Amino acid sequence: MKPFLKRLILALTALLLAVAILGYTPDTNPAAMRAKYANAASQFIDVGGGLTVHVRDEGPRGAPVIVLLHGSNSSLQTWDAWTERLTAKFRVIRMDLPGHGLTGPQPQHDYSVRVFDAVVDAVTRKLGVDRFTLAGNSMGGGIALGYAVLHPERLSGLVLIDSAGAPNAMPIALPIGFRIARTPVLNKVMNYITPRFMIEKSVHQSMAVQNVINDKMVDRYWELLRYPGNRQATGERFQHGFETIDLATVRSIKTPTLVMWGEKDTLIPFSAGQWFARSIQGARLVSYKSVGHIPMEESADRSAADLIEWLNRS
Repeated sequence: MKPFLKRLILALTALLLAVAILGYTPDTNPAAMRAKYANAASQFIDVGGGLTVHVRDEGPRGAPVIVLLHGSNSSLQTWDAWTERLTAKFRVIRMDLPGHGLTGPQPQHDYSVRVFDAVVDAVTRKLGVDRFTLAGNSMGGGIALGYAVLHPERLSGLVLIDSAGAPNAMPIALPIGFRIARTPVLNKVMNYITPRFMIEKSVHQSMAVQNVINDKMVDRYWELLRYPGNRQATGERFQHGFETIDLATVRSIKTPTLVMWGEKDTLIPFSAGQWFARSIQGARLVSYKSVGHIPMEESADRSAADLIEWLNRS
């Protein structure tokens, strides 16, 4: 090997090593994360198979129940604003899905829709809930769709918020964190190097209403992503790919459905929401012109009011 080439390889190796050392972001401490992100309403429910799910169950018992499912790389805190507005008249159940939040990774590394479906079913049954409205954002919407197909007898309503699952719903632009999670090799590096600025950029890319983003929100996304096992789970989920629902199956859904969508969503375009509204019998579409992928955080007052109005009428 020529001396120049050898020196170049050594220099590049040293540079990569320095970047790795300086950029290394360890897992967060589980006890510290529970102290920070669990509260008096938190429960940790054993659903079997070695999985314990972080759940909050709030609001009056005996009231109509709504179950909330967050999106990819999010957590149950994404529903904080809605929960504050709903719990006067509704019982609100929300959970950290497997591979997210304080629930942590699925022990068998299985992130198929079948597993998420089983978790939703187990949590609601263990809480003694027989019938409920199921709402989901993004990935959570895709899970809710699948649940509506498999368990229509348990649902009084279905709410799809910038939901995954529509065919040919190609993103206009993917946040940087999602792009890395979908890229082989790089997604392995993300298990050890996950700088805060990358998560902050991803949050800004997901939302059109920028003034709701603050340091506390970014810290939450960053710290819970680094909860032990969650970064690996992210790579495994993205390598599994996104499941879609075909037209015949979506037309079979008879559950009363509300479709809510931010028209500035660059991750799952508004056309997907329009497709759901056209394809699900009797579905109602509510859209938000200046909102992106996460309406319940970007426009909490208006989106919660629209949901409550629909729940009271359905």
